[in-house]
Amino acid sequence: MCGIVGYVGERDALPIILQSLKRIEYRGYDSAGVACITDNGIEVYKDKGKVDDVIEKINYSKSISSNSGIGHCRWATHGAPSKTNAHPHLDGEGEIAVVHNGIIENFQSLKEELLSLGCTFVSETDTEVIPHLINHCLKNSGNVEWQLKEAVKETLSRLTGSYAIIVAAKGFDGLVAARKESPLIIGVGDRENFIASDVPAVLEQTNRVIYLDEGDLAVVKNDSVYIENGGAKVTRAERLISWTIEDAEKGGYEHFMLKEIHEEPKAITDTLRGYLTEDEITLGIDLGIEGDTKGKSILMLACGTSYYAALCGKHIIENLAKVPVQLELASEFNYSDFVLDGANVVVMAITQSGETADTLMALKKAKRYGCKTVAITNVVGSSATRIADETIYTGAGPEIGVAATKSFVAQLVIFYLLGLQKSLAKLPEAAFLEHLEELRRMPQIARLVLDEANGNIQKHARYLSKYDHAFFVGRGVNLPIALEGALKLKEISYIHAEGYAAGELKHGPFALLTEDTPVVAILTRQTLGKFDQNASQNIYEKMLGNVKEIKARGAPVIAIAEEGDEEVEKYVDAVIRVPGTGTIFSPIPNTVALHLLAYWTAKERGCEIDKPRNLAKSVTVE
Repeated sequence: MCGIVGYVGERDALPIILQSLKRIEYRGYDSAGVACITDNGIEVYKDKGKVDDVIEKINYSKSISSNSGIGHCRWATHGAPSKTNAHPHLDGEGEIAVVHNGIIENFQSLKEELLSLGCTFVSETDTEVIPHLINHCLKNSGNVEWQLKEAVKETLSRLTGSYAIIVAAKGFDGLVAARKESPLIIGVGDRENFIASDVPAVLEQTNRVIYLDEGDLAVVKNDSVYIENGGAKVTRAERLISWTIEDAEKGGYEHFMLKEIHEEPKAITDTLRGYLTEDEITLGIDLGIEGDTKGKSILMLACGTSYYAALCGKHIIENLAKVPVQLELASEFNYSDFVLDGANVVVMAITQSGETADTLMALKKAKRYGCKTVAITNVVGSSATRIADETIYTGAGPEIGVAATKSFVAQLVIFYLLGLQKSLAKLPEAAFLEHLEELRRMPQIARLVLDEANGNIQKHARYLSKYDHAFFVGRGVNLPIALEGALKLKEISYIHAEGYAAGELKHGPFALLTEDTPVVAILTRQTLGKFDQNASQNIYEKMLGNVKEIKARGAPVIAIAEEGDEEVEKYVDAVIRVPGTGTIFSPIPNTVALHLLAYWTAKERGCEIDKPRNLAKSVTVE
């Protein structure tokens, strides 16, 4: 939930740390700070606000001679955003500085113990116990490298919770870093090294990255990286990052979110390119459900936007492959009495970052049941990839905007590929090839929405932006897309939006419908082609019936409908047109349209789109 960085080398540390923080500010932006190690000790600059606010308050005319330091951008968990609660945090003597991403669950008991020993606390944070504990472990010993490492190890052994930390100390010519249930990487340079919670922080400096594993502790100097786990020295592979810093920049767009929506066709193309040859799907994994699938099933675990992608994936896989799919919120699964048959259940964990805390915990629980596990993620080397037995990567590239867009579409593409690959034994070859050809059209379909519907969507966004409440409704495979549309609108425009199954409105939500509660209804026709064995045109008719019921209660309706559908205009107030495609693929154009609708609505309301209040990109705490 927070961004942390560290630098040790031969260059001036401060500007490098500040620039790195700006690269990962999407991880936290209610306060920020840096600590530089100088000949005189530790100099700290921090305050409430964004990284730019802190930069403005640093007196650059003052000489700051430092070749190492740490930085932090915060998303508050313990203590309101303030200068005092901002990281880095120091021990009582000002000789140890710590930045931390995660939550220390037993901080209160540790704090009480440290207070009894005479320590003085200045913040409300859980993090502040860490430098005090390190100091306590170092008392009566010289501050040399081996002792600092051991003091950090002793401190970590007493912490309950999750953490990625970087420790800097007066008189020590390096940094100590460690992780537990929160991501941490090391960027490898030439006589300089970097530490960060995410790759974009270091990408401007190096594309050589080491991903730390769970339980790793590292001592990082300008010319060396030492890593141990469980007290034993270990070697972690160095990986080359294929995308560039330009991929992680706005590229002329006003917001990252708008850029990333416009990259959705490319995300589809790149994801397909990784697994689709001329007429063959090669995902490179064995799900263990090939051939006779009787008694076999898939359990999907996810949170947030990934959960809605998985809900859509359930429809896709069951429709095409006829394999039963269950879906659970990872955060609920972790504390449920859900019983798994390890021999017959394949567990899929869907997480854009590969670091979502609840999803990682659920993945570990599934492994304890003996289930085959598969991670679907966008980040090579992330924690999910190291926990799961198999990994399927999406090709979305770096996604900076807090609200997930192109990664959601890329996840849908993976589910189409999975469904089609497992449908080979159940579909006639001609039907399989027809579906495959339609899937290949999806980048073009998404581009058409961007090119032809964008102006029309902006007009409807101006209308929608005047309201404080909205409903999104859909049926079948487009119910998850209605839920996703509502989530995007509430995330970035702060309009209270609810996604609902259209048939469920009469079971309560009708009481909320007035002329001040617009409803966005997904009304794309439900046909699939001559090979569709379960054509559900009746869903379209049912949706029209639901719209009539909505209109009877006075609520305005904006429809998402296919080009050429004149029937829908008789029943709604406005129409957003998308290209026609089969039912099973209609989530793609509908998603692009709803992402644009959320973006332009937020823009009309003057919201800070890339950094919505109270949210962070990667949810690395429970």
